[in-house]
Amino acid sequence: MLSSETSLRARRKAAAETSAGISADFLYDRYEQIIRERHLSGSILDFGAGQGFLTRRLIGMNRFSSVAAADILPKSSDMPSQVVWIDADLDESLAEPDESFDVILCCEVIHCLENPRAVAREFFRLLHSNGTVIISTPNNESVRAIAALWMRGHFVDFGKTSYPFHKTALLKTDLDRLLGEAGFERREFFYSNRGGVPKRLSVTWQQVSGGWLRGKRFSDNIFAIARKPSRSPSQKSAAPVHA
Repeated sequence: MLSSETSLRARRKAAAETSAGISADFLYDRYEQIIRERHLSGSILDFGAGQGFLTRRLIGMNRFSSVAAADILPKSSDMPSQVVWIDADLDESLAEPDESFDVILCCEVIHCLENPRAVAREFFRLLHSNGTVIISTPNNESVRAIAALWMRGHFVDFGKTSYPFHKTALLKTDLDRLLGEAGFERREFFYSNRGGVPKRLSVTWQQVSGGWLRGKRFSDNIFAIARKPSRSPSQKSAAPVHA
C-alpha cells in the first residue's frame, strides 16, 4: 500500500503529465528576449522544465555558466549532458543549497502548484543576492478569462479540462503580493500582447485589430520580473535564514 507521501507525489506527477511538459513557442521567445534585454547571465534554473524545450534554448544562448532544470517529470533522453537535471516535486523545497542560482525562470508553472507563496519563498532562498526571477502565468484579467468567469463560473484556463494540472488562478495583484511577501524588490509586470479571440483561438486580438488591441484585456499571459535585494555587509557575514 502506498504511503500518503508517495501517493501525493504520484498524483502530482500524474497531473504534470497531462500538460505534456510543453508551453507555447511565443512564450519561450519572450523569455529569450527578456534574458537578452536584461543582460542576464551566471547560473540559471528552469523551474518546471517539463520536456526541456526552454532548457535547450538556454543552452543554445551560450550565456550561462551553468544550466539546471527541475521537474517531477523524468529527464528526456536527448537532454544535453551539460544540463543539471533536478528530479523534484515542485510543491516541495528543492534539495539545492541556499543561493544556488543567479536567475530562475518559471514558465507557466506557478499556477500548477498548490502554494504559490511557498514557491516564491523558495525562489528567494535559491537566488543569489541581486538574483532575478521571471514568472509567466495565464492572465486572468483578459476579456476571454473574465467572460469565462461570468458565463461558466471559472477563469478560462481553470475549467474541468484543465484541472488538476491548473490549480491556482492568480491575478497581477496576487503575484505582486506573493513576491513582495517573499522579500523581492523591483517587481515589474507586463503582458504577452498575444491573446486568442473567444471561440476562435487560432485568431488573435492583435491580428483582427492590426496590433491595436494589446495589454491586460487582450493578452493570454502575464509576466512578472523581480529582483532579490542586495545584502548589506553585516548580512553577508551572517548565516542564511530559510524563508
